[in-house]
Amino acid sequence: MNPNDDDGQGRSGVARRSVLGGGAAAALAIPLLQGGAPAAQAAPVAEAASVELVTVKVKVNGKPVTVRVDPRVTLLDTLREELELTGTKKGCDRGQCGACTVHVDGRRVLSCLTLVATVDEREVTTIEGLARGDVLHPMQQAFIERDGLQCGFCTPGQIMSAVGMVQEGPARTDDEIRERMSGNICRCSCYPFIVDAIRDAQKVMR
Repeated sequence: MNPNDDDGQGRSGVARRSVLGGGAAAALAIPLLQGGAPAAQAAPVAEAASVELVTVKVKVNGKPVTVRVDPRVTLLDTLREELELTGTKKGCDRGQCGACTVHVDGRRVLSCLTLVATVDEREVTTIEGLARGDVLHPMQQAFIERDGLQCGFCTPGQIMSAVGMVQEGPARTDDEIRERMSGNICRCSCYPFIVDAIRDAQKVMR
């Protein structure tokens, strides 16, 4: 049988019209099924409304802070939305780009993957906490001098990760810098200048 016959019926004996018709019927059935189960839709809303808030006491950039938050809220969202520390950027929100990097007790973490409830009684440092008044941190200064940024969106995370990396132990080669900074993505491809900046800054940070 010719697969291009007018009735659109192929060798399987199934016509295109019947398939399309069935698909349309199924598509139309979806809203009907949804409309027939209001209780099922309301359940997640009621569950969300019943979540008990938790109190988190944390030191942020040297200052004690207390917040009441949903235990499912991330450190990133708390910093940006509750504390208005918007220097920490939300990039992929999946722990893949590094734009949200901050320090918890001196170690670099991805704040988009860190629940704020887990930092209770701990110390958090963001990009806003690196400088001392008008004096920039050596890593911040090096990024400026080496032009290690373009659009600047990833820069806070790059700097926080770089500071954490040096505190873990200075890199011995440029290749080591690249490897240890591989979790931070720069979509503007400023990587050579970022490496230069880190190499300069770690000499001062020693």
